[in-house]
Amino acid sequence: MRRFALATLACFAFSAAAQAQTADRVTTFTLDNGLEAVVIEDNRAPVVVHMMWYKVGSADETSGKSGIAHFLEHLMFKGTETMEPGEFSRVVAANGGSDNAFTSYDYTAYFQRVASDRLELMMRMESDRMRNLVLDDEDMLTERDVVVEERAQRTDSNPGALFSEQRRAAQFLNHPYGRPIIGWRDEVAALTLQDALDFYALHYAPNNAVLVVAGDVDPDEVRALATQYYGPVPPSENLPPRARPAEPEHLSARHMEMVDDRVSNPYVIRTWLAPERDAGAQQDAAAYTLLAALLGGNSATSHMGNLLEQTEKSALYTEAFYSGMSLDDTTFGMLVVPVPGRTLEQAEADMERSLKTFIEAGIDSAKLERLKAQVRASEIYGQDSLQGRARSYGAALTSGLTVEDVQMWPTILEAVTEEQILAAAQSLLDLNTSVTGYLTNPSAEEATQ
Repeated sequence: MRRFALATLACFAFSAAAQAQTADRVTTFTLDNGLEAVVIEDNRAPVVVHMMWYKVGSADETSGKSGIAHFLEHLMFKGTETMEPGEFSRVVAANGGSDNAFTSYDYTAYFQRVASDRLELMMRMESDRMRNLVLDDEDMLTERDVVVEERAQRTDSNPGALFSEQRRAAQFLNHPYGRPIIGWRDEVAALTLQDALDFYALHYAPNNAVLVVAGDVDPDEVRALATQYYGPVPPSENLPPRARPAEPEHLSARHMEMVDDRVSNPYVIRTWLAPERDAGAQQDAAAYTLLAALLGGNSATSHMGNLLEQTEKSALYTEAFYSGMSLDDTTFGMLVVPVPGRTLEQAEADMERSLKTFIEAGIDSAKLERLKAQVRASEIYGQDSLQGRARSYGAALTSGLTVEDVQMWPTILEAVTEEQILAAAQSLLDLNTSVTGYLTNPSAEEATQ
């Protein structure tokens, strides 16, 4: 989680010079069929990253069909009318490239990294499977078994993953962010071929997609290729708005405990509902982003790390984390792994005390400026990652943000004040939107009784 929080900071915070350079080299256009496109020009190496993002994720699934978005991601590597099952990835590899895909709550994305002179081939193949996927019962049953086994390995056999899944279900009372991306086991096992075909026909269309191309390319040539290959693809005529169930007002704090003999280091974690990055209004999210770094981003310099790990030595590990890249409200979290012999109740008290002393002490302006400088430096180095830059735009545009929001994010981070960060911290004192969880093992549980 700490690496994720720091990566989030590095991914979106630019120095003023880097921001201007990036903005000057980003081109956008929209095809007649509704496909949005972003071209990030970088001619330092003859390489291109081609990404197709669909504005559909697990939070857009029909109730009772959890896991269908991720399941379809697997099926997209089956055949089309012109390509055999598995041929897509074989062609990419034969051309010296790599490809993969990923599903989130708000989007599903497919990408290839190849030599820039292979871009046309990637567009031809990706546009083909956007609407021409061919599936049968055998394909469906094989991949469904693969997904069920993936869940068994990554979630069911991992107490931390199971615990996270249960906590998230408690965090979101009504919103679909409360169900797992991979799906609930029984619902995944019951998915049908027709479920996949219906989901594909409705959501996999140019008017529900964002094309991102980054690398050694000419924007005009990219537009010509996109028009040639994606332009003829028909849009989805009955695409519904992304209307999701609203989260009701939370009136009570929730507390849960999970005991599993596979747990080696018990820990306490608390998460609160928190605002996401909204188009044209990212100031609150910026404050939470910097709060996470100051409160628990680094063991040596953060408030929690310095207090609990370094000074008091009551914790093996501490963390505060937040990611605002979300279409709807997200979460802010704090975590403490106590030293052996210290109970989770004591660790929870330590966590609460850390938050209160952080608020009482106020923000060290010098430390805040050092953090902002570190973030700026990280982003300058981050410009070397074509895939990271492409991903930042794709994730943003499929999560309700705009290109301008991405480019303004560093300026907004830079302008965050000490008062805004403290206001964000003060909001965490309201426990009604929180879920506190204990993950422990039987021996630790018995020792507290």
